[in-house]
Amino acid sequence: MRFYKKELPDVDEVVMCQVQQIAEMGAYVKLLEYDGAEGMILLSELSRRRIRSIQKLIRVGRNEVVVVLRVDKEKGYIDLSKRRVSPEDVVKCEDQFTKSKAVHSIMAHVAGKLNREVEELYDAIVFPLHDKYGHAFDAFKLAILDMDKTFEGIQMDDEVRKELQANIARRMTPQPVKIRADVEVTCFGYEGIDAVKKALRAGEAVSTQEIPIKIKLVAPPLYVLITNSTDKVGGIALMEQALEKITESIRANGGEVNIKMRPKTVSEVEDQELEQLMARVEKENAEVEGDEDSEGDE
Repeated sequence: MRFYKKELPDVDEVVMCQVQQIAEMGAYVKLLEYDGAEGMILLSELSRRRIRSIQKLIRVGRNEVVVVLRVDKEKGYIDLSKRRVSPEDVVKCEDQFTKSKAVHSIMAHVAGKLNREVEELYDAIVFPLHDKYGHAFDAFKLAILDMDKTFEGIQMDDEVRKELQANIARRMTPQPVKIRADVEVTCFGYEGIDAVKKALRAGEAVSTQEIPIKIKLVAPPLYVLITNSTDKVGGIALMEQALEKITESIRANGGEVNIKMRPKTVSEVEDQELEQLMARVEKENAEVEGDEDSEGDE
């Protein structure tokens, strides 16, 4: 499937390709965004350095970011270069390709569900959105909040609109992620435990309504900062601010902070491991307290 309105890329355009075959002249590839159009990366355009082994530079089946050098639309020849691609080009192209795949996944699902031709939906919906918003992906994100305004002027029947809206809502609504940081907070000065409590409250105080931060005790002096947010970047940044406030507060009272894990998103497995650790510590503490009570009774 062609992701964009034009049938072939322009000269100097950065595109995503997949390596199909390696030959003496270079590598034969297909352009993933242009319906598998064939292209070739000449041997001289694989690397800026001297090539000793093509296999170490490029492999069959691997996706590569390349720049278009020449396009012969009549013969269908497309010459490409890997060595002229900058790191910034790679990031930009990968982001564009990820967006295009997300859009295609949604449109292919709608087409399959309604027994429509996906090319028909691209012509009627995707390509006009590309023209209007730069990329249909950006339009889909806006449509989560206001479908009617975003799709104003786009021609589609009610059946397609309903199915498309359902798919956009299901696939593109941001999902909350759990963000965690682990920190040791100690104070052996006069303020002691009160200084620790004060520092932790200062950390929780940076919370916002969208990004609430909670701090839990694992086992003295280890604490965890936790938040759930759909804004990963904003959540990590706010957690960093919380750590700064904790550090500032505890050091003002002669204490110290040791950050064991900086803020990051954590998986369900990591979350379960933390819960198990906290449960084990709680159980051990309970057993110790019980032993002490027994000794006192005797």
